[in-house]
Amino acid sequence: MSLKIYTVPCRIGYMDNYSYILVDDDTLISAVIDPSETQPIVDELSKLKIKPQYILNTHHHFDHTDANLELKEHYGAKVVGNQADYKRIPGFDIGVNDGETFSLGKSKAEIIDVSAHTKGHILWYFKKDKALFTGDTLFNLCVGGLFEGTEQDMFLALQKIKSLPDDVLFYPGHEYTMHAAFFAKQYNQNSQEITQYLKNAEQRLRQGLPVGPVTLGIEKNCNPYLEADTIEDFCRIGE
Repeated sequence: MSLKIYTVPCRIGYMDNYSYILVDDDTLISAVIDPSETQPIVDELSKLKIKPQYILNTHHHFDHTDANLELKEHYGAKVVGNQADYKRIPGFDIGVNDGETFSLGKSKAEIIDVSAHTKGHILWYFKKDKALFTGDTLFNLCVGGLFEGTEQDMFLALQKIKSLPDDVLFYPGHEYTMHAAFFAKQYNQNSQEITQYLKNAEQRLRQGLPVGPVTLGIEKNCNPYLEADTIEDFCRIGE
C-alpha cells in the first residue's frame, strides 16, 4: 500500500468531526479530506511538513467544507467534489462523477455516489489501499441522518458499502460511537462481537485516539443498519 492516512480530530466537543490527511508515499502528492476546521489541520500539516495539493470533499455540509477556502488560499490546493454539487462546495475546482476514478499520485480513488444524507454525497474508495472515506453516510455503529434523501436512498447507499470487501477499513466523518453504543447493543443482545467492539472503542477513546478505522467486515456484523437485508427491516430499526 502506498497511501498514508493521518486522522485529524476537529470541532472537538462540539461536532466531533474527523478530517483526514492523505499522502501518496510514492509521489508525496497529498490531500485533505473534509476539512472541518482550519487550525487543527494546519497544525498537523505543519508537523508532518506536508503541503496538500488537493482538498477532497464527500459532501457540501459546512462542517466538512468550512476550511476549504482558507486551505485553498494558504496552500494553493485544488478543491475536488461531486460535479453535481459544484454550486454548494466552497472553492470548487475539479468535478468527479459516480464510477470515475481520481488519482492522488499513484493512489487511485473510486468515486461512489451515495446520495441520501445529502444529494450528491460521495465516498472516496481507495481500492488498492483498502481505505474507504464515508463522510456522513456510515459511522461506527450507526449511519448519517437524512437531510435530503429518503430511507430508500440510504438503504441503497448502504448496499453499495456492503458490497465492498470485508478487509476494507472505513474512515467516518464524525466520532459517534458511544452515542450509538446503547442501541447497537440492544439490537444485538448477547453478541460477543459487539461487546468486544465497544471494549476496543472505550479503550481507544480513553487514550485520546479515534475509534476507527474498523474493517467493514466487523462493521457489517455490528452496525444494525448494515445488518438490515431489506428496506422493511431497515425502516424498522429504531422504531
